[in-house]
Amino acid sequence: MSAANPANTSGHLLEIKDLEVGFRTSRGEVKALNGINFTMDAGETVAIVGESGSGKSTTAAAIINLLPGTGRISGGSVLFEGRDLAKATRSEMEEIRGKHIGYVPQDPMSNLNPVWSIGFQVEETIKANGLASGRKEVRAKAIEVLQQAGLADAEKRLRQFPHQFSGGMRQRVLIGIGLAAKPRLLIADEPTSALDVTVQRRILDHLASLTETDRTALLFITHDLGLAAERAEKLIVMYKGKIVEAGPSLEILQNPAHPYTQRLIAAAPSLASRRIQSAGVSLGGIEHDVASSAEGVDLIAAAETRVEQLGAAAGARPAIEVDNLTKVFKIRTGGLRSENFTAVDDVSFAIPKGTTMALVGESGSGKSTVAKLLLGLEQATSGTITIEGRRTEKLKGRELLALRRAMQPVFQDPYGSLDPLHNIGNTIAEPLRIHGVGDRASRRDRVTELLDQVSLPRVIAGRYPNELSGGQRQRVAIARALALKPDIVVLDEAVSALDVLVQAQILRLLADLQAELKLTYLFITHDLAVVRVIADNVAVMQRGKIVEAATTDEVFDNPREKYTRDLLDAIPGSGIKMGI
Repeated sequence: MSAANPANTSGHLLEIKDLEVGFRTSRGEVKALNGINFTMDAGETVAIVGESGSGKSTTAAAIINLLPGTGRISGGSVLFEGRDLAKATRSEMEEIRGKHIGYVPQDPMSNLNPVWSIGFQVEETIKANGLASGRKEVRAKAIEVLQQAGLADAEKRLRQFPHQFSGGMRQRVLIGIGLAAKPRLLIADEPTSALDVTVQRRILDHLASLTETDRTALLFITHDLGLAAERAEKLIVMYKGKIVEAGPSLEILQNPAHPYTQRLIAAAPSLASRRIQSAGVSLGGIEHDVASSAEGVDLIAAAETRVEQLGAAAGARPAIEVDNLTKVFKIRTGGLRSENFTAVDDVSFAIPKGTTMALVGESGSGKSTVAKLLLGLEQATSGTITIEGRRTEKLKGRELLALRRAMQPVFQDPYGSLDPLHNIGNTIAEPLRIHGVGDRASRRDRVTELLDQVSLPRVIAGRYPNELSGGQRQRVAIARALALKPDIVVLDEAVSALDVLVQAQILRLLADLQAELKLTYLFITHDLAVVRVIADNVAVMQRGKIVEAATTDEVFDNPREKYTRDLLDAIPGSGIKMGI
């Protein structure tokens, strides 16, 4: 049977048979997928979960024949409505992609062209798929696509460029593009990892309506087990290029059979979690742990140590003080006209030394802009920022360089923040070279130490960013930020791209480093379950303003604002009891 003349004898919309994918390297071909099998039917939602590098994204790329240049399907078949896509020609695949199989990629920045406006890119997709003709009709369809993806002020946003959007807003553009043609199958690779929970719910509800009304099949690739439990009928667990467990989602999550699945579920944070302690305990669970553990004395000591740390921090000068901070951007509205957009509106907060403050809120609420202002990447319109007692707007030359050494960022976009021309070892060592720390041998040793700390194999030092998964790239970004052993780390969605096992390791690492080095963290995130385990205090942002601020326990147990309650209620899987 040729690819051009399909006859669907199996009845399945998608059927993966014994699929194998290999990547050419200098050491020979490396198997990324090793004989995987699964099926999907019209209107069905399937989630693939697994740690970074397990083969989830490779599976998606193989289905639509978008493997990197070094990758190839080395065995098996990909049957879509009876047509073997593994044997389809380039022109046949171009006809299928977009119209019949939609795709939402994982990395929102590298998949939007930075020199083209958002409107131009959406309209090009609409014209390429024949969804509208004529300038007015194409523009109207573009606005509709972005509105359906949950983007506010869609008409105004068309004129903006990707760098003017937050990560979550860029992801919504990609989701809108993927859904534009109402495809038979939508492959979504971490489609909501950059989205806050309220927009995530809106997007997922829209996707669910498609599966019901248009019978669109949805293949989710995600590390969010709550999302998988709540939204997918079938769950596929992958590990090292193989499927180790598959079946109904709730059944697997409540009664996992494979040891790897059990580890994934045990590592997933939830609203029932409590603050991570460097000794491996949580204050909220001390009584239980003491009663059940032979190390009760150590647990109590660890809890008392954390209480002492927080008490000392409360009485000391804050590491970060922000007073009446405001940032106004000029947004072009056509021609030479522009209008003011207030991204940060009279924001004030303080972070005691050695503690973690989480800044949470919807995408576009101003969280990342606050981070950029702190780091000196944007200039404030008004207000002041004081770091360790020093007003930052007055610092120049060596003083400014010293401040930047003491305050390091981890950005949201793990690909855009890494130089594709530098290998991983040089990327991590770059801050050491810039600040003249150590010699070549000691810097090499430090790189090895950092790779171990963020759970990456040492061999990765010789590889390049395009050879790594999104989660692996984010771990490299974290290692690079920690290279100089800074006093303050600004983490902008630093664990949103990580699978739950690596996420748990990184959060534990951050807690251990904070206890050891008295680090101060500003943790910007939309993942409230992660906030629960990493933050001492929380500030909630909405439309550029802080609407609620208190300790983590106060915000989660007794939220004052309806907006905060809505954020908590929208968390996927929060009402589902998982196994382990």
